[in-house]
Amino acid sequence: MPYKPDPIDRQIVLLLQENGRMPSIEIARRLGNVTERVVRGRIKRMEKEGIIQIKAIVEPARLGLPVTADIWVEVEADQVMEVARKLAQMEHVTYVACATGDLNISIQVSTRDNAELYHFVTDVVGKIPGVIRTTIRILPIILKDIYQWPIPEWITKFSPPKQRRRQIATKPREIYS
Repeated sequence: MPYKPDPIDRQIVLLLQENGRMPSIEIARRLGNVTERVVRGRIKRMEKEGIIQIKAIVEPARLGLPVTADIWVEVEADQVMEVARKLAQMEHVTYVACATGDLNISIQVSTRDNAELYHFVTDVVGKIPGVIRTTIRILPIILKDIYQWPIPEWITKFSPPKQRRRQIATKPREIYS
């Protein structure tokens, strides 16, 4: 059964997203209703369960790589994983995922400028064996990224329904209303 975070876990995560080095004593003080020991235990459990990871986040723009782009890559069907693994090894690439549909791989890259982006996509990605075509979308503004994504509040409120399959299919719609 998956770990079921509660509102206190959610608040701990929000504070860690504000500052991943925030001491447990400070988190407990800011929450006001738990001890430092409880905070440490919950952080440790969420790490053990794979709910959270506490790591350094690199800001590409601060390193002189202000151009961020999503690139969709169409690949020959039998080479998707091989191409995805090659892309994951490249230093410009910050994200790689395999997708369904006609565009098989999604990557995100950071570059110094548009010319470097163009060169990377056409002369590097486009020349990988198995790549059929690429589609580029420059991202001039990113409002939210994975490290800013909190535990959704509705996860801490709803228990998994123990109903028939047909009824379960309608449950997610209630979450967004």
